Amino acid sequence: MNKIKKPSTWMNFSEVFRAMYDFKKSSEFVNTYHTIGAGDGHPVIVIPGFLGSKTNTIRLRKFINKLGYKSYDWGRGTNLGNLEDINALIDLIEEIAAKHQQKVTLIGWSLGGVYARELSKMKSDLVRQCITLGAPFADINAPNHASWLIDWMQGDVRLNPNYSDLLEKLADPAPVPSTAIYSKEDGVVPWEVCREPVEDRFHQNVEVKGSHLGLPINASVWYLISDRLRYKAENWEPFSPKDNMPDSVFFPSFP
Repeated sequence: MNKIKKPSTWMNFSEVFRAMYDFKKSSEFVNTYHTIGAGDGHPVIVIPGFLGSKTNTIRLRKFINKLGYKSYDWGRGTNLGNLEDINALIDLIEEIAAKHQQKVTLIGWSLGGVYARELSKMKSDLVRQCITLGAPFADINAPNHASWLIDWMQGDVRLNPNYSDLLEKLADPAPVPSTAIYSKEDGVVPWEVCREPVEDRFHQNVEVKGSHLGLPINASVWYLISDRLRYKAENWEPFSPKDNMPDSVFFPSFP
């Protein structure tokens, strides 16, 4: 088995510039995509990545609203890698599910995706499905360009006895339909650890092209989310590209 390596320095350095290109492509996508307003109105919580906040996910949440769903920010400000935020998110899921009388879809970017996946295990009775964007849940210890900052700000969470059991079981699948979105051009975390270890009917990996920072504003990610939100567990099926996809979206993992 090949050893997982940290993304190259060049890929990491170019993240901001490539994210600007992702922004441009998503803007073009919105102007040409016409499946708007057809959603069933169910609630969607979007959780930002490490050092991200509602500002980083606002365009994605606006897009979700335009599709006909009700999006929510995670409500915790900047994500500083504090695992205690999970307890507050449990309360938020319960509150929103009760308000809408519907299950909640969780979408998490990077570290936020790790949270979303764990919350899908803890509150599976209230979670409709889970979508992760570049989330390194399959091996949180894999070499990356972000762990040093988390360790500096919060201390090494891997040594925290309150979360040792949770961290040991991160790779275990959630008992809800799950889509793990990853990019081989990710300059922050290794793409190999952003995938479900085992794919089955309810757990799928989908590759897109683009930067790690640009995943919340990636046209292919938006298209995929618009497709996934239409499904419940009862009728969920794996994603496959359609013949009439916009030119601005591309999925390399499909022939």
